[in-house]
Amino acid sequence: MTELMPAPGKRTIDPRTLVVHFGDVRPIIVCLCGSTRFSDAFRQANLDQTLLGKVVLTIGCDMRADADLFAGMQEEQVAAIKADLDRLHLRKIDIADEILVLNVGGYVGESTSREIAYAQRTGKSVRYLEPVKETANA
Repeated sequence: MTELMPAPGKRTIDPRTLVVHFGDVRPIIVCLCGSTRFSDAFRQANLDQTLLGKVVLTIGCDMRADADLFAGMQEEQVAAIKADLDRLHLRKIDIADEILVLNVGGYVGESTSREIAYAQRTGKSVRYLEPVKETANA
């Protein structure tokens, strides 16, 4: 498995301190979260948030659109790559000030739900592309 995180006890630099201060306010860092089936929404949100002056962290590999990269691999290998990418996305959430959930049509899948829960546990602001329908707990 590819090592995406430093070894235990190894010192790391807080990436948020790497943003150079040029006399104005540090831009908000937003991490886009959602299903890769909504690649158009990722591209649009990346553009929109960038034009709002935010630093955007987004998916770097689309397991659907980049499927040819994984052709010929065993199912277990592809599953391991997806797990590594999911962990890498959590590190992007660590760097971010907030996440923007691309809940197109109200859809929030299992991976995105985990990312939302992680963001909330780590004190990140969570915004949604579309209004969230509240579910009644009866």
